[in-house]
Amino acid sequence: MKPKPFVAEDVNGFPYYSKNKTDQTIWHQCRTRTLYADTDRSQVVYHGNYLRYFEYGRASLMRDLGYPYLEIEQSGFIYPIIEIGVKYYSPLNYDDPMIIYTKPVQLERVKIKFNYIITHENTGSMVCTGFTQHCATNPKGIPVEIDPKTMALWKNFPH
Repeated sequence: MKPKPFVAEDVNGFPYYSKNKTDQTIWHQCRTRTLYADTDRSQVVYHGNYLRYFEYGRASLMRDLGYPYLEIEQSGFIYPIIEIGVKYYSPLNYDDPMIIYTKPVQLERVKIKFNYIITHENTGSMVCTGFTQHCATNPKGIPVEIDPKTMALWKNFPH
């Protein structure tokens, strides 16, 4: 099944963001390359490593918004993943450059959800799409309401 097209364009005044020309949504973007250690015997990126790329996108988004995960955890909140989904379209190989697009999409009382799109930086081809859903907990693992700073960041994410 072919993915919906994703055509990124720069967003003036927002160096870490791109707009999808096909639906006008705003996404945070970061770049990286695949490591040799990320590939499997077939010489493509092992499917589970895309979850690490999602984490990289999520952590970059929070850091660029001025609230890195380390600071979140130091303030007494932990956001473990409670659900994950991935659709794969084309593989990445060793040393391929990629762009990881991350978007906060859902904020509930104790849950937050991110969507992701990974594209090959040189070809623009869609590599995969996915999501992660997280539950806010205290350090003892008890669900709690989302912290106020994360809530404010979500509401102020560029539209």
